Amino acid sequence: MDGTVETPRLVLRPFAPDDWRAVHAYAADPAVMRYIPGRALSEEQAKTFAAESGGDDAHVAAVLKAEGRPIGHLPFQPWYSPHRYAIGWVVHPRHQGRGSATEAATAQLRHGFEALGLHRIVATGQPENPASWRAMEKLGMQRVAHVRQGVRLVAGGAWLDEDLHAILAEEWFGGRGAAGGAGPVGSG
Repeated sequence: MDGTVETPRLVLRPFAPDDWRAVHAYAADPAVMRYIPGRALSEEQAKTFAAESGGDDAHVAAVLKAEGRPIGHLPFQPWYSPHRYAIGWVVHPRHQGRGSATEAATAQLRHGFEALGLHRIVATGQPENPASWRAMEKLGMQRVAHVRQGVRLVAGGAWLDEDLHAILAEEWFGGRGAAGGAGPVGSG
């Protein structure tokens, strides 16, 4: 994503190296990172993540306007072809259950379909993580596959089942997506 994207409560922007403390505040929590490959981050890993993610579009910081610092991030990257992307979200526990992930992901979906011209955007999650798949449903995504033992989150860990949700551009523009796919989101 070039520049920033604003929503009513959030600014989505590239990471800055100084964001590492905010990243560590949520990414060090094993409960937050339970379904994220690699799991909880140490201070050094949070520093590396913030520094290396600043120049790539694969991870975008979700900054709460009222606090001026990241409360989470969204992975958003090509998925097997240039016209299909995968999206995800990680949110600080204080901000979970308040629609932050859905608000940020809606902006990313809009950016993907309207600015990048994507055909399909997917999200994956474990059946044991209902908060995530409920967010996917709020975004207008449909469950399109169930993969038995599809992901191993930590080296040597158990294989977990994974559900694949997706939304097509025609569904987004046809109104099935979050906010009906309508309405501009400001860019800066």
